[in-house]
Amino acid sequence: MSQFFIKRLLIAVPTLIAISIIIFTILALAPGDPLGEFASNPAITAEVRENIRKSLGLDQPAYIRYFKWFGSFIKGDMGYSFNSRSPVSQLLWQRLPTTFLVVGLAYIFGLLIAFPLGIISAIRRYSITDQIITTIAFLGFSIPPFFTGLLFIIIFSVQLRWLPFIFNSTLQVTDWQSFMAQVKQSIMPISVLALYHAAILMRFIRSAVLEELKQEYVTTALAKGLSKFAVIKNHVLRNALIPVVTLIALDIPTIFTGALVTEQVFRVPGIGALLIESIYRSDTPVVMAITFIYGILIVFFNLIADLVYAVLDPRVKY
Repeated sequence: MSQFFIKRLLIAVPTLIAISIIIFTILALAPGDPLGEFASNPAITAEVRENIRKSLGLDQPAYIRYFKWFGSFIKGDMGYSFNSRSPVSQLLWQRLPTTFLVVGLAYIFGLLIAFPLGIISAIRRYSITDQIITTIAFLGFSIPPFFTGLLFIIIFSVQLRWLPFIFNSTLQVTDWQSFMAQVKQSIMPISVLALYHAAILMRFIRSAVLEELKQEYVTTALAKGLSKFAVIKNHVLRNALIPVVTLIALDIPTIFTGALVTEQVFRVPGIGALLIESIYRSDTPVVMAITFIYGILIVFFNLIADLVYAVLDPRVKY
């Protein structure tokens, strides 16, 4: 197992370097000028703009900027935002708590909903229960989150006036009243994301469990007198979770990057909203940091998924 882990790490390093080169190249060739907002300001002369460009290192060749950026990133320095002139790491740390609150809780709730409903749907295949669960999963997967968010706003904010439709980023939890206000403003974005993740996971879990229920070892275990619950809990789930683990491993990094569309709909000041704002403003250091961290998380959690495979199924060999 240790040799497998070392081999995967050796593969991960050049993979991450390739990802960083691709990200940097795409953003370097992308249209847009971070100093474009100064072009229409008559108070800023061409000489001043050129000095600002030199201070940001934009006058240097692309390959030199890449090596400087990658070397600084390895040391933990993500650079400075072109627009706010604040450290990129500071901007990320300011947004992370909100992102973890909304996206993290939504994913946890999605898992708690998807696993029991997906298993029940597979066990009661073609029943009314299965049809209802499958229909709900199909609707949740087909309807985009921004449309679900707008429906929630119309129903619960405009019509019923139960919940606020704009996330108040300045709210500080100091007492029970402010805590309830935080809960109310988090219900809709968390619910939208939880339903979407649950719908995706339910379909995979149902398919994986159905595939395992057809296997001969299930028939043998039932013939030996084991209860159906014991067979599913001790045998079916372990094998059915293997493809599901891959899906979860690919989804977990989205908890860091946030929900781009949902954060825009509900004005949630998370990492996703920061990424969209930075793209609009051509704030390259922020965009590079977020996308590269996302790539790192994808590679890391894929490695974790490979290690979990052997725990779930001893037949998997390193």
